[in-house]
Amino acid sequence: MKRRDAWIRFAIVQVVFIAALGVAFARLSSTESKIFNSQFVRTSYLPTVNITRKTPLVIEPFYNDPQVVTDEELAQVLMKIRPKFAARHLKPNYVEHALRAWSVHAEFQDPEIMSGAAMLDFLTDHGKYIASWGNETKPLLQEKEKGVAIRWESKIDASVHHDHWLACLTEAGVSLDQPVFTPTRRDMTINDVLQQALRDFRPDEREVEWSAMAFGLWLAPDNHWKTTNHRQLNFDLLAKRLMRGDQKFGVCSGTHRVYSLMLLWRLNDENSDSNHPPMLSPAMQDAVYAHLESIRDKIKVSQFADGHWSSDWSRGADAVKTPIEDDEYKQVIATGHHLEWLAIAPKELHPPHHQIIKAAKWIIKNTTESSDEKILKSYTFYSHVGNALALWRNTHPSKFWKSWQQQHPFQKAVSKPQTIVPPAP
Repeated sequence: MKRRDAWIRFAIVQVVFIAALGVAFARLSSTESKIFNSQFVRTSYLPTVNITRKTPLVIEPFYNDPQVVTDEELAQVLMKIRPKFAARHLKPNYVEHALRAWSVHAEFQDPEIMSGAAMLDFLTDHGKYIASWGNETKPLLQEKEKGVAIRWESKIDASVHHDHWLACLTEAGVSLDQPVFTPTRRDMTINDVLQQALRDFRPDEREVEWSAMAFGLWLAPDNHWKTTNHRQLNFDLLAKRLMRGDQKFGVCSGTHRVYSLMLLWRLNDENSDSNHPPMLSPAMQDAVYAHLESIRDKIKVSQFADGHWSSDWSRGADAVKTPIEDDEYKQVIATGHHLEWLAIAPKELHPPHHQIIKAAKWIIKNTTESSDEKILKSYTFYSHVGNALALWRNTHPSKFWKSWQQQHPFQKAVSKPQTIVPPAP
């Protein structure tokens, strides 16, 4: 009898416990329910951020300065960086850079040049990708449970940097509902890529430059999101990561970090209102600005007499006093990238104007005097040059080129007939 009563009491306790658990679960919010399921029911936690815009924000340049680059000089540089790529084994990294510079709207009269639409198709359609690389290559677009990830690694058939694909398409003006065709699905869009990137992001990653840019241009003025491990992240954390460590350890001699910080500062400055908290906290706004001031002070004293900056510009005056053996392409990287972020920076963050002009003239001469083969070999670096110089004329490469083509129509080169010399008698 006692044993029976014990079992009854145990059963009652279990029923009460289960009922209480059910009531508690019913009161959970949608997000809390997903977290509970992911922890205890072994279902995936896949948070989704509500993106309120169809196209990303654009950070416009401040200046239109023909002293930095004239129309003729800009046209000569842009002629050099047109995306004339071979169809076989088309490098995603090259196309990403070209699309970022030229935008999804780019059109060229020369049929051998890839249009913005063609570049976008290659990067968002698995069929176009395997037409270039074949079925043996791993897909660039990787299907996930509820999204699309981009394969990135140091291989010529992949995107080279984490979230670089997303950042480049974002700066190129892609729409949120742009279709993305994966190996087996045709119902995905750019939004699915963005949501996957937000979920997968980890603040301890080595490279956060492109994540910061892409997330900022889509989310602003919202300042936070959650990842699959339930962690809430914000732009203060990204800004802090971008400022951490010596600049020399960042991609492209640390210049991408500077551009991303300048972009976040502008986004915060131009998109904060009374209805939203700022993207960056007041303390972080001040920290970012102070950091950019320190960058300004370093490039002011690290520029060489001919106008270029070297890859060790972050050493400040020592970069000139004790110069290193620096490859020319590294000088192109540093000089072009600095001109790019300075074009979207307020004058207070500039070195003296004559230094900007000197840097521009060096990079223009270097670009226009380089062979097409040399430009193609270092295309990713030179694409930043074209974009930077266009920004200094308060325009973008595709917009300028459209107008330039109207005044200077494309003419296909006509091969001269060969003169046949008869054999000597």
